[in-house]
Amino acid sequence: MSTSIVAVSYLNTTPFIYGIQEKLSSSEFELSLEHPANCASNLLERKADIGLVPVAVIPQLIDYKVISNYCIACDGEVETVCLYSEVPLNEIEVIYLDYQSKTSVALIKILAKKFWKITPKWLVADANYINDIKDTSAGLVIGDRAFNLANKYKYTYDLGAEWKKFTNLPFVFACWVAKKEISEDCITQFNDALQFGIDNKKRLISELDHKANVYMFNYLENRISFEIDARKRQAIDLFLNYLSIPIINC
Repeated sequence: MSTSIVAVSYLNTTPFIYGIQEKLSSSEFELSLEHPANCASNLLERKADIGLVPVAVIPQLIDYKVISNYCIACDGEVETVCLYSEVPLNEIEVIYLDYQSKTSVALIKILAKKFWKITPKWLVADANYINDIKDTSAGLVIGDRAFNLANKYKYTYDLGAEWKKFTNLPFVFACWVAKKEISEDCITQFNDALQFGIDNKKRLISELDHKANVYMFNYLENRISFEIDARKRQAIDLFLNYLSIPIINC
């Protein structure tokens, strides 16, 4: 039976996907792509063996373990996790919450309560909620959709940058986790594939559309951080500590 892998279908995971597709046998490893919330549910429902999981879900994982020092993180501005608004923070009355990521939703609620000191009404967004970002209604948008919104709204609050202002730490959005019964040999093969993808980002970018090369290189090199270090572990601990406080339902 093959090992099933679920990864996020965003630009920031392309090095991981590249490594998996180049280095792992398709007869031994099966890859599927989802948005972050579905990655989490696939693991929680045991539909996948390995997944790139939003950090906010980690406390819910009982029979799983973090298996890699690779992650999706930023150290300041990230560009693809932003609050868009036509008014400044203190005038926002409603914030639509992107349905694709539990971690980003948790992060914005922490920032609102602890850093921005605002108390908006939180609404779970539908698929067309970007059209509702107007007047005093703002919206959290994550992933590749955010690329098309640069300069569209009067105010943009980058959550990676805001977290850095608040804590002076990087932020980790997702980690690789697996079922506890996954073999060490399988984990080693998997991590070797991730490393191959990270080591070959330039090669990956060169194979894509020429017009996107410069932008993609800047995004993957200067916005997204792929390796967990001591400061990122500290950031994860702090974030998870905030999750234990009654913030998420505020």
